[in-house]
Amino acid sequence: MTEYIDSYYSRTRRPSSLRPSLTGVVDVDVAIVGGGLAGLTAAIELVRAGRSVAILEAQRIGWGASGRNGGFVGPGYATSLSHIALMAGREAAHELYRLSIEGVRIVEDNLSALGSTDNVATYGTMSVMRHAAAPALKARQEQMARDFGYALEFRDREQVRGVLRSTKYHEALFDPQAFHFHPLDYALSLASGCEALGAQIFEGSPVIGANLDGATKVLQTSGGRIEARDVVFATGGYTGDVSPRLRRAMLPIATYVLLTEPAPERIANVIGVPYAISDNRRAGDYYRIVDGGRRLLWGGRITTRTSEPARLAEMLRATMVSTYPSLAGIGVDAAWSGLMAYARHLMPMIGQTTPHVWHCFGFGGHGLNTTAVGGRVVAEGILGASDRYKLFAPFGLNWAGGPVGAAVAQMTYWTYQAMDFAKEFRAARAG
Repeated sequence: MTEYIDSYYSRTRRPSSLRPSLTGVVDVDVAIVGGGLAGLTAAIELVRAGRSVAILEAQRIGWGASGRNGGFVGPGYATSLSHIALMAGREAAHELYRLSIEGVRIVEDNLSALGSTDNVATYGTMSVMRHAAAPALKARQEQMARDFGYALEFRDREQVRGVLRSTKYHEALFDPQAFHFHPLDYALSLASGCEALGAQIFEGSPVIGANLDGATKVLQTSGGRIEARDVVFATGGYTGDVSPRLRRAMLPIATYVLLTEPAPERIANVIGVPYAISDNRRAGDYYRIVDGGRRLLWGGRITTRTSEPARLAEMLRATMVSTYPSLAGIGVDAAWSGLMAYARHLMPMIGQTTPHVWHCFGFGGHGLNTTAVGGRVVAEGILGASDRYKLFAPFGLNWAGGPVGAAVAQMTYWTYQAMDFAKEFRAARAG
C-alpha cells in the first residue's frame, strides 16, 4: 500500500487513521472495488437504503484522482452536449445533462448532510476564453437557460480583465451555482459517513482474483475474500487487470497540478476573485486561490505518459507565468500528477457488465459531479429504484486502443493545442 502523495490536499486533509486490510471472509449485499468518489457515493446511497456494503481500496481512500484534482464542482461532462447528442440523441443528451446538474447538487447535499464544516464550498466558477468569442458564449448562456433553466452570466473582456489581469483573456461565462472545495476531505467525509451507517472499508486491499459467474460473487484479496450479491467496479485511471474488459475500455491520462509558495499580495494583484478559473482550450489551465488567499493551486496539460515528468514543477510554473508574467519568481511548494480514466467516446462508462456486476468509471477529468451521478444511478439500479443508469448505454465498454489508442490521443491533443495557439495568435494580433 502506498501512502498519499505529497500535495496540498494530503498536507491539509482531515485526520483519518489507516483502515485495516481485509482478512477472513466478509458477506455483504454489495461489494465495491475502489475507494474513490464514485464508489463512495454508491456506497453511501446504498447504506442509506439499508444495504450492507463493503469497499475494497487498493491504497487509501481518495488516493487516486478523487483526491488529487482541481476541486471544481460544476455541471457537464468531458465532452460537449452536441457530441453527446450525436451518440445518444437529443432527448437522451438533455436527460444526461440534467443528471450532470443533479450531480452538483448531490455533492452539495452530501457536504451538508455529513456536517463538513471544515470543507466549506466556495461558490463561483469562470470559464474564460483565450480568443474573442462573445457570440458563442452568449448562445451557450441562452441554451442553458432555455433547455435546463440553468443561469449563467456573461462577462465581457473589460469585466474579465478587471478581475483577472492577463492579456490572454477575452470573454467569460460565470457560473454562480458551481463551486470549489477540498476533494480529498470530501472523500474522507463520505467514507466516515458510510462507516457510521455500517459500511465496512478495507484499505491496502487490492483485488487479486474474482469469481463473478455464480449467484454469489466472490472477490479475493491476499488476506481474505468478500462474498456479495452485487459487485461494483469503480476503479478509474488506476484500473488493474482483475477485470480485463474494463481495463481495455479506458486510457489512463495524466494531468498535472502545482501549489505555489505563499505570496498573497502578488497573487491578489492579478487574481481579484475567489472563484475557480478555467480556460476554453482542449486541456487548458485551471486554477484557484487556496490557503486563505496565500497560495495558488494551478493545474493543466494532459499526456498519455503515466510517469511523472522530472521537471514537473518548472513545466507548470512556466505555464502559469505565461498567463500572469508578474508571478515570475514565485516558488513552487509542491507539484503532483494523477491519472484520469478516459474512454474513446469521452463519456463515463456506467452500467452492468454482466447481471449483478456493475461498472462506474471513466469520468475523463470532469469527475466531481459525474462520480456523484454514477454512484447514485448504480445504487438506484441495484436497489431497483430506477433504471437511469441505462441512459449511459450508448457509451459502452469499447476498446480504447491500448498503446495505439494512447498515441492517437496524444496526437489529437497536440493537434488541438496547435489550433488553440493559432486562435490565440490571431487574437493577439487583433488586439
